[in-house]
Amino acid sequence: MPKISVEIPGELLDDLDEHVGDDGKFVNRSDAVRASIRKTLDRLDEIDARHGRLDTGGVDGGNIDGGDADHGDEASDE
Repeated sequence: MPKISVEIPGELLDDLDEHVGDDGKFVNRSDAVRASIRKTLDRLDEIDARHGRLDTGGVDGGNIDGGDADHGDEASDE
């Protein structure tokens, strides 16, 4: 899986960290960021579909990694 680097404001990272760990929804930051990106892309696809702008010719339905958008991928926190 390719790795990327992003700069995130401290306040946003603090908010993200509230949802990560033993008491959170996500195992690690990477899992949380991937889920957020998938959800955002799904919403953009829905908007594009409503406006007739969605290209539905893709084999995997627009999911970048070909996996199920509802299931997280395993990765270490960076």
